[in-house]
Amino acid sequence: MPENNKDTPPPPPPRLSVEVADSHTHLDMQHAPVEEILAKAASVGVTTVVQVGCDLAGSRWAADTAAAHPSVHATVALHPNEAPRIVLGDPDGWSRQGARTPGGDTALDDALAEIDRLAALPQVKGVGETGLDHFRTGPEGRAAQERSFRAHIEIAKRHGKALVIHDRDAHDDVLRVLKEEGAPERTVFHCYSGDAEMAEVCARHGWFMSFAGNVTFKNAQPLRDALAVAPPELVLVETDAPFLTPAPYRGRPNAPYLIPVTLRAMAEVKGVHEDTLATAVAANTARAFGY
Repeated sequence: MPENNKDTPPPPPPRLSVEVADSHTHLDMQHAPVEEILAKAASVGVTTVVQVGCDLAGSRWAADTAAAHPSVHATVALHPNEAPRIVLGDPDGWSRQGARTPGGDTALDDALAEIDRLAALPQVKGVGETGLDHFRTGPEGRAAQERSFRAHIEIAKRHGKALVIHDRDAHDDVLRVLKEEGAPERTVFHCYSGDAEMAEVCARHGWFMSFAGNVTFKNAQPLRDALAVAPPELVLVETDAPFLTPAPYRGRPNAPYLIPVTLRAMAEVKGVHEDTLATAVAANTARAFGY
């Protein structure tokens, strides 16, 4: 196949000297067996992954996969755009909101109860991705999103698990809810999307900031500015695979083995050697998720 074919996986990068973790990935959305994905990642120094649940089926799968693979840790949750779908009965899920269906609130309560059950499992290290998304969910669904977010915060605190936050176009409201509910001891902003000022807010609270491949995009200078001021002890790296493939492979399939591309770009922004950043990231991820 041509090297620039968008369906062609990018080539493996040189191996990292210091092993690191992919703090946020979706193995269930990648077109390869789990064992193959993990082996390819390990071959370049990415020896641990955090598999993230976004709905009930995906959360159960995450827990089962983590139980079967020592290098995989799970998180479980209803994605911010999943909660309105359950309450409002939207057949198209995250793209639009439909008519409210009878028993929608009860259905959300039932789904949250299952997330609560899964969160108690030892291989489940976090509750998320949860949070708020004002990009895909309109005003009709935001009450359900916020109710779900608050419930996930309570579940994370009660089980002593990390909270993994999805925040898209909702910075002020996410910070408001965290202040009102009280953030868990370990809170991770997945695919950090705020600016440098928000990074300073996160730093004051001791919240982790996980940077994905979009930090390498040409139009992402605000993300690089945020990374520059983020304390090294609060920085994580992730793929969010199969999404957000780092430059120069943007638009092609992403997977945990591409973590070194993003980490090396992050090290340049921080002005440190890649081994220095990798050492910090490895320790931070273990501390964030308690493994």
